[in-house]
Amino acid sequence: MRARITKIPRAISIAFFIGSVAVASMWPDALARAEVPQGGNANFNIPVHSARFSRQKPIVAVVAENSFTELTDYVIPFGVLSASGTASVFALATQQGPVQLFPALKVQPQATTAQFDARFPEGADFVIVPAVHRVDDATLIAWIRSQAEKGATIVGVCDGVWVVANAGLLHGKSAVGHWYSIDDLKAKFPETHFLRNRRYLADGNIVTTTGVTASIPVSIALVEAIAGRERAAAVAQHLGIKDWGASHRGEGFSLTLSSIVTAATNWLAFWLHEDIEIPVTHGTDEIALALAADAYSRTYRSAAYAQSTTSEPITTRYGLAVLPERVVGLNRGSRTVELPVNVPAALMLDETLRRIRNTYGAATEDFVSLQMEYPKP
Repeated sequence: MRARITKIPRAISIAFFIGSVAVASMWPDALARAEVPQGGNANFNIPVHSARFSRQKPIVAVVAENSFTELTDYVIPFGVLSASGTASVFALATQQGPVQLFPALKVQPQATTAQFDARFPEGADFVIVPAVHRVDDATLIAWIRSQAEKGATIVGVCDGVWVVANAGLLHGKSAVGHWYSIDDLKAKFPETHFLRNRRYLADGNIVTTTGVTASIPVSIALVEAIAGRERAAAVAQHLGIKDWGASHRGEGFSLTLSSIVTAATNWLAFWLHEDIEIPVTHGTDEIALALAADAYSRTYRSAAYAQSTTSEPITTRYGLAVLPERVVGLNRGSRTVELPVNVPAALMLDETLRRIRNTYGAATEDFVSLQMEYPKP
């Protein structure tokens, strides 16, 4: 499987970028073609889904693989669905211990998948599957498959589609994925009809999304599926989201010589690299934190860390335990970047991209947006 630029350490991915110049020119024509599904149920909206087993609220399980799980894919659905008040949301991991998120931050999950099964033997109503480094992890795949067999709706966010496909849940279905992975996905899973130009896609009880930032609209769409349009609109307004529709211009994202040069230049200029410390306190909004830390850690000029006055876990607004990696005043040379309190949580990405442009230049801002498959306003 080809390494994916959104999920691998920059020391490895830079070698890919430099070596990709020869093939990058062959991609635009293929990326410009928007496929029409040849089978499966091409519903672009999330089907209505109420709680099962006489539950007052649907149960949503967001599952991580401890060694490497994509930050925004994991935290955004947890935060948005928790903020909505329409579901009982659990942050899980396949094993005991902390979860190392990529490209930044570390969290302590609320329970393991085994502990969740003991508490809810009937299964979840929704399972959110983020992108992970080990897409063939046997424990993760077996658990997702078992949840699907129990009737859960499975939501593969970004490259989480690899795990969902490896679990055999996309056979004969239509799906979407990160722009960089589509060709590999088609080659590996020819029985699945992969599309572009859709932000997210539901085919039966399987939902897939495009790149990293699709976690925001699909999370609002899930709120709508659970509690209706009015509630979804209220949550979207609170977060600063105007549109959570499935429309997406996927052909606008491709690897270019400019992006390769930007990556190489930023990474090789090691003397310009800096650590960004983002202060976290009890009640910090995890949605805003995730978007800021994710973006800063994709510049190839900076890496973000959670900063606190203590190394003890910090409980975020909606109950996620963030493990601080930096203690105030102990790391000389780091730059502290506060999360502004007057910016709606989901607009933190726009704010962070603006700061990245002002600090590192427009080319780096574009490079970060490309990795996150973010259609900038």
